[in-house]
Amino acid sequence: MMKFNELDTLKAQYDALRPLPEHTVKSLHEKLVLDWTYNSNAIEGNTLTLKETKVVLEGITVGGKLMREHFEAINHKEAIDFVEDIVSQKDPLSESLIKSIHHLVLKQIDDKNAGAYRKQNVLISGAEHRPPEHFKVPDEIQQLVESYNNSNLHPLESAARLHVDFVKIHPFIDGNGRTARLLMNFELMRNGLLPVVIQVKDRLAYYEALDTAHTTNDYSLFIDMVASEEVATLKMCLELITGE
Repeated sequence: MMKFNELDTLKAQYDALRPLPEHTVKSLHEKLVLDWTYNSNAIEGNTLTLKETKVVLEGITVGGKLMREHFEAINHKEAIDFVEDIVSQKDPLSESLIKSIHHLVLKQIDDKNAGAYRKQNVLISGAEHRPPEHFKVPDEIQQLVESYNNSNLHPLESAARLHVDFVKIHPFIDGNGRTARLLMNFELMRNGLLPVVIQVKDRLAYYEALDTAHTTNDYSLFIDMVASEEVATLKMCLELITGE
């Protein structure tokens, strides 16, 4: 794919600049974490603005907002920290990793279901695809983990497909979308790519690309969306570092 060629070229340019300037890396990281947390939660209906998310992550309570929305922001930041730590340890995708990420996403919001597979059958609102019956979830997650740890695809395609296939299983009662995006970025980061942020403004296209993949097995729309975001992020980082 042409997008992969551009992506690989940009990644090589980015890697050639290492070691990267310390303060530039710090500011880039802070921006990515904030954008990722705000957009991922906003996609799921969280009403905190970008600036409100920033102050919540700084430990300030925002008046007129639900405590759940505060916990969603705080938990998501902790989940990113956890994912980055696992990436630095070079651990592979595993069932325990999936459950740990989900536990962080839902803790203090729904402790009963945090990190626990659903025990009920569910429908995904607005989607044509119907997730598997609840008793099939453990086996399907195990198969998912095995297939992705043995993937020979381009790292970006593998990460995008992981997101699609995880959401298709819909293993948890709540928090599947946030967990899927964290898992996708885990796969990107452990392969030396940058995390991508699915923008809340692109929510409709995002849902349509997922549903297309689930119902027709055509992943191209979703892969292209993720690749475009990765290219944009690499370009932003290169521009900031080189000033060009």
